[in-house]
Amino acid sequence: MTDREAQHREIAERFLPDELVSSIRERAGEYDRANEFFAEDLEALRDSGYLTTFVPESHGGPGLTLNQVSRLQQRLAGAAPATALGINMHLLCVGVARALHERGDDSLDYVFAQALAGEIFAFGISEPGNDFVLADSKTHAVPTNDGGFALTGTKIFTSLTPAWTKLIVHGRDESGEEPQLVFGFLDRDDEGVQSAGNWDVLGMRASHSRATRLTGAVMPAGQVIRTLPIGPTADALVFAIASHFQLLVGSVYAGVAARALEVAAVGLTHRNSAKAESTLAEVPEFRARIADAHMTLIPVAAQLDAYTRDIDELVNHGERWPLLLVHARINAGDVARRNAEVALACAGGAGFSAMHEASRLYRDAAASLFHPPGVDAARPMFAAALLGE
Repeated sequence: MTDREAQHREIAERFLPDELVSSIRERAGEYDRANEFFAEDLEALRDSGYLTTFVPESHGGPGLTLNQVSRLQQRLAGAAPATALGINMHLLCVGVARALHERGDDSLDYVFAQALAGEIFAFGISEPGNDFVLADSKTHAVPTNDGGFALTGTKIFTSLTPAWTKLIVHGRDESGEEPQLVFGFLDRDDEGVQSAGNWDVLGMRASHSRATRLTGAVMPAGQVIRTLPIGPTADALVFAIASHFQLLVGSVYAGVAARALEVAAVGLTHRNSAKAESTLAEVPEFRARIADAHMTLIPVAAQLDAYTRDIDELVNHGERWPLLLVHARINAGDVARRNAEVALACAGGAGFSAMHEASRLYRDAAASLFHPPGVDAARPMFAAALLGE
């Protein structure tokens, strides 16, 4: 075992020991069946220090890197995908602060103390119909007299809805000669912040990623992070958000893809073939099925490992970064869906039960279709890179 792999194992034993992973896995099916938020998982992960993993040692935290947290998230997703996806959004916010800090920007250093104090962060960027994502917003941001902004709009897929205390959001300010984007935080108890009550979806049910409606919710001047021009930008905040979102979401689906293969293998060893007079694990067609799935998984893990390490080591891929980041997340989602289908096929009729893990993984993997940018939105970017546009 290499020193790096030994370190990953030590980190897993500290923050996600086998006993904790087992208890989280045991609860996942019931959370899904009852459409309940993963409250017990959240408390257990808080107690283990998992929510502070990105806080630098200089600020009193464990000081884990993006590469190390990515590996933890793959492990957590193998036990409970919805829990991992929900926790992702908190980790993303703290990870963004860490990424800025490592690049000489201390504007979000206060996030570290808040994370250590128990604040739970959530991600309020996605909006219905906004395929510009970070480059624009359909939320109206009206300046207040004290340098803050009043926000009105709808944010969708706000994971951790029952638990978050601080929400990172953005909005469009059209009060000046040129419109601009404003980024900052809202508090849960701010007037004008309301979470939708309905959440009954196909997969990732325990994440409770409900919509958040803003009606004049005031972001005080002290919680404004950036004002930026509309459109693509090289600003470090936008890069940190985009990189951590794509790679951490990709990590969740890499974990789903890996777990799907484990479920598939168990399914084959427990099913018998009267024709072959053996288990399906000895039938060539089924062995080929899981072999092919295994081969598609290996590049996903390698891709995430390489790009997270590059982020940690401040490697500059320049204009290629968006291509690398988006492809890593799309590829992980594609493989998760394919492997989940393999798990369902290998589990047989029993896997079609809604309570079977193969069925849940199949539904959870389907959520990968909805993270921005989708394949259709991403294709022009990849084509333009080759056509010199």
